[in-house]
This record gives sequence, C-alpha cells and structure tokens, in this order.
Amino acid sequence: MILLDTHVLLWLDCDAPQLGAQTRDQIRDFWGRHQVAVSAISFWEVAMLQERGRISLAVPALVWRDDWLKAGLTELPLDGRVAIQAAELKPFHPDPADRFICATAQARGLALATADRAILDWTASLPRLNARH
Repeated sequence: MILLDTHVLLWLDCDAPQLGAQTRDQIRDFWGRHQVAVSAISFWEVAMLQERGRISLAVPALVWRDDWLKAGLTELPLDGRVAIQAAELKPFHPDPADRFICATAQARGLALATADRAILDWTASLPRLNARH
C-alpha cells in the first residue's frame, strides 16, 4: 500500500503537471490493487484549504471525500498510537498534519508519496517517493 500526502491527492485530483510520470505510474499500479491510501487528516487539510480560499473544489469537501472513497481510495484513521508517534517524531518540523501523515506511514509500514522537501530530506526511517518524479 502507498500513502499519499495531501498535496499529492490534490495534484491527482486535478491532473496537475507537478505530479511526476513515475509517481503517476506507481499510483496507477497500486490503485489497480486497491492499495492507495490517505490519512484521515488529509481530508481535514483539504477542507481547511477550501475554507480559507486557498483551493477551490468543484463540490463540497464532504462530497469530494465521498467521491474519492467510492472510487477506491482508502482512508486511514488516526488513533492514539499514531497521535503519540506523531508527537515524538524527531527531528521534524512542527506542522501537525505532516506529523500525522508521516506517523501514519511509519506505524503501518507504508511508503509515502510526497513532494514536501522537509519530509523528503528528513533523516528518519520512512520509505518515500518523490512525487515530482
């Protein structure tokens, strides 16, 4: 299974050119096996971005989420274990959503598709795919 960072899901949603061909191929491959996931916090992030006017979805965030789940995306819930693991990430920047996403990937042993330079350069043990490739 592969975990998508929030911006990767948004890039996938609008077929953004920032999403690299190699990553698109990997997502397509995992999608065919029903193994593409996002952390539940990504839906919160998307709703907050829409609420603040930083993105515009064609439908309300709840409908957008439901559409992705019906299409086969897996939503991974946050739990106490992941929340504690997110708080204990070292060294890591303070963005809470990034912490939850990385902790979710670590806790489940998943590769994370991201273009976030802070995550890509992080020295901890976490398989990462540079989403721009």
